[in-house]
Amino acid sequence: MRPSDRPDEQRGVRGRLRRAAVALPLAAATVLGAATLVAPGASAHGTVTYPETRSYGCWERWGDDHLNPEMATLDPMCWQAFQDNPNAMWNWNGLLRDGVGGRYEEVVPNGQLCSGGLTENGRYRSLDTPGAWTMTDVPNSFTLTLTDGAKHGADFLRVYVSKPGFDPTTEALGWDDLDLVKTTGSYPTTGLYETDVDLPGRSGRAVVFTLWKASHSDQSYYLCSDVNIGGDGTEPTTEPTTEPTTEPTIEPTIEPTQEPTTEPTTEPTTEPTQEPTTGPPGACTATVKVNSTWPGGFIADVAVKAGSAPLTGWKVQVAGASISQAWNGTLSGTSTISSAAWNGSLAAGATATAGFIGTGSPGALTATCSAA
Repeated sequence: MRPSDRPDEQRGVRGRLRRAAVALPLAAATVLGAATLVAPGASAHGTVTYPETRSYGCWERWGDDHLNPEMATLDPMCWQAFQDNPNAMWNWNGLLRDGVGGRYEEVVPNGQLCSGGLTENGRYRSLDTPGAWTMTDVPNSFTLTLTDGAKHGADFLRVYVSKPGFDPTTEALGWDDLDLVKTTGSYPTTGLYETDVDLPGRSGRAVVFTLWKASHSDQSYYLCSDVNIGGDGTEPTTEPTTEPTTEPTIEPTIEPTQEPTTEPTTEPTTEPTQEPTTGPPGACTATVKVNSTWPGGFIADVAVKAGSAPLTGWKVQVAGASISQAWNGTLSGTSTISSAAWNGSLAAGATATAGFIGTGSPGALTATCSAA
């Protein structure tokens, strides 16, 4: 089955988003020329867009509505992924590793395939979480499509499917859970790589895992797509309640810990950075930066800097805010953010950043940092 024959190509949402995926590099180039900014994921790289990968699917369904609390009920796996690190979805086409040298199974351990072995400092770790990820219905024979906005080319695609009996709702994917069903030859730098996949005798939930080796360098991609084999090729069953009305926003280059720029519909206003408040001598300092505000709330970052000695963990008390959500840190109560597992150990003078959504007075925030 070719892409033009699929029922989902006749639907407006997927057609719009597929055009957006191809058009993003051009938009990023426009932004680069205008303001020396470029979206970290949109300007390069790619992913499997049919059947859609976990991060691409979450961005497709919720990218323009990622603060909607209904996601927690309608699409809980995407909800936990957005809570853990929204940049995993904004950078849906950046799930890659450099310099693997063909040692794919050695570098990417069992249980971490969907995050590329916790690549990009663990940005994609939520994609390894077992659960009822939204599936794409696929027939037993379908055409897998990989969209490569940067036109890297491909030395090969390896397409695997999870073995019968593997349950991705309760188990994280491992190499021993997979059957290799297709290895392709090379592709030129066209930006669209397709291959027919046949899964005879299979039905029900499974994971299609695609390993893409790019041609421009030693760069490999690790892509998990949840499928319902034997389906009719229609849209996934979970949809947001309100259809997004605008194309995704091109984001500027940001550190993996920064909150994406799509904000509530009220025009945001930027607040000045607060002066750092020093905790115990030699421990750490914390600086609050309000990124945007709207009536009744704001989004801010907390930058933590270790003092004269290394830290094994940190804790920040934010005064003047009632925090409802935090990322790249663990929220305690309504005002305390503690380090996450991957950003608590800091060398002397090193920094880490967490983000949060809060209510209160954004112009009067202070932060006190202490070792934890």
